[in-house]
Amino acid sequence: MKTDSLTYLFMALREKLHRSALRFLRDDEEAKDALQDTFFKLWKNGPPDSESEARNKLFTILKNICIDRLRKQTTFPLNDYDTETMSVMPDDIEDMDRLERLLSTGLTDIQRQIYKRIVHESMEYEEIASELGMSVEAVRMNMSRARKRIRENYQKLNR
Repeated sequence: MKTDSLTYLFMALREKLHRSALRFLRDDEEAKDALQDTFFKLWKNGPPDSESEARNKLFTILKNICIDRLRKQTTFPLNDYDTETMSVMPDDIEDMDRLERLLSTGLTDIQRQIYKRIVHESMEYEEIASELGMSVEAVRMNMSRARKRIRENYQKLNR
């Protein structure tokens, strides 16, 4: 399948893709952005071999992009919670840094680097993978293991 064919297929499916994105995101601008990201991601990876493969990839990529966008939106405003009953956190930055160092005890160097890039620098998995010369799956796996280790350390602290 040529790039021109990919563009033609995308334009033919654009309304269906847009409706699908709207079902996920419920915001027209977000849905349009997701469509652009979908086309770019498929175009960047090279044209698929057939029209059916391109159609399947378009819908799969769109679904994944929508899910990623929804995950980023799941923040809760602090005023929805009773701050009086929340556990007390360290007062200053030094205490927070010390707590983070304590929680990250036992992480490998690569896990520590990935954790730092994701949490502090808000980098995407793809960016980290290309920067560290790893696959995206390896970055996700290392981040998952780092979170698990931090969770275990936190539970040890609260015993």
